[in-house]
Amino acid sequence: MRVLGIETSCDDTGVAVYDSERGLLAHRLYSQVSLHLDYGGVVPELASRDHIRKLLPLIRAVLDEAATAPALMTGRETEGSRASFSARGPRLGPIGEAGYCPIDGIAYTAGPGLAGALLVGAAVGQGLAAAWNVPAVAVHHMEGHLLSPMLEPDPPGVPFTALLVSGGHTLLADIEGVGCYRVLGESVDDAVGEAFDKVAKLLGLGYPGGPAIAQAALQGKSGQFHFPRPMTERPGLDFSFSGLKTAVVVALKKRTLDAQTIADVAFAFEEAAVDTLVIKCKRALAATNHERLVVAGGVSANQKLRARLQQLADEENLKVYFPRPEFSTDNGAMIAYVGWLRLRAGQREAASFSVRPRWRIEELPAV
Repeated sequence: MRVLGIETSCDDTGVAVYDSERGLLAHRLYSQVSLHLDYGGVVPELASRDHIRKLLPLIRAVLDEAATAPALMTGRETEGSRASFSARGPRLGPIGEAGYCPIDGIAYTAGPGLAGALLVGAAVGQGLAAAWNVPAVAVHHMEGHLLSPMLEPDPPGVPFTALLVSGGHTLLADIEGVGCYRVLGESVDDAVGEAFDKVAKLLGLGYPGGPAIAQAALQGKSGQFHFPRPMTERPGLDFSFSGLKTAVVVALKKRTLDAQTIADVAFAFEEAAVDTLVIKCKRALAATNHERLVVAGGVSANQKLRARLQQLADEENLKVYFPRPEFSTDNGAMIAYVGWLRLRAGQREAASFSVRPRWRIEELPAV
């Protein structure tokens, strides 16, 4: 089975083709960072409009790279379906002539995320599915992240404990299988990635905040500032990062923001955020008694977090799994992979679509 995956939940336009026998065949990602840079964060309407501009060209390029074609280009077309695929499409030929294989299904992100951005991907995904006469499936964005390490050469087995850390989400979950998810704890306010963005803006470091703070922290000195590790002195696995951001605001009062002060604050903030995540991971692993930890989402690319969690795994005789950096951020590959899992299990969407900007991962059916 060959599945086209479409990701448009926020400010990245991702497209990929996954094959059940050959794995990931092609993927491309267009980042809108430069578009939102001046605003210090994502502007939803601008994100939606840019998805509209970029999505179809990316689909054409990925299909061509993966030697994949809709059925209309493999000798199974109808008059109407051939007309639906314009001459502006990729150089696709019948299987016998150019070695192209047909697309068997389409997966698109239906939530959670920005409503307008999600609607772009859902509309294109369902439209192509109808035109090409293939099934479509709506994918949960966070399930894509949680299962993204499955795309690696050494994927984790189940069960495992998962830490999902991004600009929109921070949660710990017990993963017993595909669709068998139990949330152990989550942020009660800001996600950790959102806290990175807000603190970077306070320091004048720009957007996105995660890489900017990590870079500035390299020049920081230990012991110049100390910030709290929120909710670590009480039982439980929930997170809170708004207070950490407020602590930075208070620390900056009556201080001159010279280069060294910025670096020292970035260092102390990154230490506090990473410490908090590591402490909670250790608790979650003790609660689940699992021997595998999966870490996913954009913040999982942070090198200090990776090093500290690897250290924890070594100390506790566990194994930790990270997706490669290009699959840590939003991407179409994870959507194509999860789409394949759910299409294989017989899940299909009706010939209409809706999106769910708020969607609890526990609501997903097991497959």
